[in-house]
Amino acid sequence: MVSRAYTVAFEGVEARLVEVQCAVAAGLPSFSIVGLPDKAVSEARDRVRAALSSMALALPSKRITVNLSPADLPKEGSHFDLPIALALLAAIDVIPREDVEQTIALGEMSLDGSLIPVIGALPAAMAAAESDRALLCPLACGAEAAWVGGTQVFAAGSLAEVIQHYSGQKPLEPATPGEVQQGDASRDLRDVKGQERAKRALEIAAAGRHHMLMIGAPGAGKSMLAARMPGILPPLTPAEALETSMIHSLAGLLSDGGISRQRPFREPHHTASMAAIVGGGRGAKPGEISLAHNGVLFMDEFPEFARPVLETLRQPIETGEVVVARANAHMRYPCRFLLVAAANPCRCGHLADPARACSRAPACGDDYMGRISGPLMDRFDLRVEVPPVAFADLDLPESGDSSATVADRVAAARAIQAARFDGLGLRSNADAEGRLLEEIATPDAEGRALLTRVAERFGLSARGYHRVLRVARSIADLDGSDEVRQPHVAEAVSFRLALRS
Repeated sequence: MVSRAYTVAFEGVEARLVEVQCAVAAGLPSFSIVGLPDKAVSEARDRVRAALSSMALALPSKRITVNLSPADLPKEGSHFDLPIALALLAAIDVIPREDVEQTIALGEMSLDGSLIPVIGALPAAMAAAESDRALLCPLACGAEAAWVGGTQVFAAGSLAEVIQHYSGQKPLEPATPGEVQQGDASRDLRDVKGQERAKRALEIAAAGRHHMLMIGAPGAGKSMLAARMPGILPPLTPAEALETSMIHSLAGLLSDGGISRQRPFREPHHTASMAAIVGGGRGAKPGEISLAHNGVLFMDEFPEFARPVLETLRQPIETGEVVVARANAHMRYPCRFLLVAAANPCRCGHLADPARACSRAPACGDDYMGRISGPLMDRFDLRVEVPPVAFADLDLPESGDSSATVADRVAAARAIQAARFDGLGLRSNADAEGRLLEEIATPDAEGRALLTRVAERFGLSARGYHRVLRVARSIADLDGSDEVRQPHVAEAVSFRLALRS
């Protein structure tokens, strides 16, 4: 008779149900695992055998076959240890088969039977809730998985505790969610001296999730400004927090089962590979653009990134998702991020200073910025020049609004957008397009005339035209205006054409 346990295999952020079948039959003693397992899954038989031996449970001298169904789905990872052990224990009547079949299990086992935490507990809990089953996981994963709330989560420290739970000797208590992690509020916009125009662009970008490019001399404050973007963004909604945490769970970035309501802020180094940025590598794992989902992706020294890496950003910026296609994997990850890029005006960084610029100026600046292709540059809604700050200005008192004040204005603008897009599946002005964009962002007569002149004079592309409308709509939301007027269009255009030569 075949016993069954259940676990999951990960395809992107989705957890697909896997049935673990175990048959114990007469024949030469053996223990085989079939169903397209990888090396880590195949080695589970040795870990399971050693764990059972440490508990004085001997395997029967028979032919043991474990099948992972569906057999054509690749099985990767050590989290198959626990479900394989459960199916085997049910097959030899140590634990009830019916109870095992009502559970999805995942966890790695050490040789002494203790359970080791694994990645992906949150997506696995989602799969358990959808299939109306409970989830059994290692103790360290329980607080993370319990955030789903739609199913019971049992967390055990060892295989012995699992056996006691199923036998009724010592049932496990359902796990409780971890604590909500608080964000870092120490970085304030008032720490940045001067740069009022850049601060304004930062506020507009946060209000409508508009992509932003800053260009300025080294030490002008570009990185400081970007690092303060999370402090002015509204907290993640419960749905957004769950989406983001599922990706972070697959990447093993959740600590102590806690989920943060602060939007992620990712800042990869310019030497990062294409797989690190967009996803890939072994198992086609999520990249930085997916880890920044619902948050900020800051790319400093933007022209220094490899040209192919930069070009791969073009499609995810437009679609909000990335498909990592490999010969043995085809994964889809969400990546609706806010891109903040920073760059020096040239390689030496002093193009605007005649006393310090190199002898190749201004050609060196054209060559350096030429590393950013026209189609990619066209996707930046806000382009800001960040001038150097005079040494004497560093001793001036703090000026401008604090991050908390700006965050209140951004939250009010986002609330307007939430009401505007209620039921449409959109979250910000950056997501609007087509007829909907025309309905919400069509300017008044003066604004339309201004935008028409600008489009004709500077040859705006259709994408550029629509991006100006989106930014103008966000500026109007910050002003609390129902209508997009000429001043809103003028400010949006000024940021669009700021770095145009």
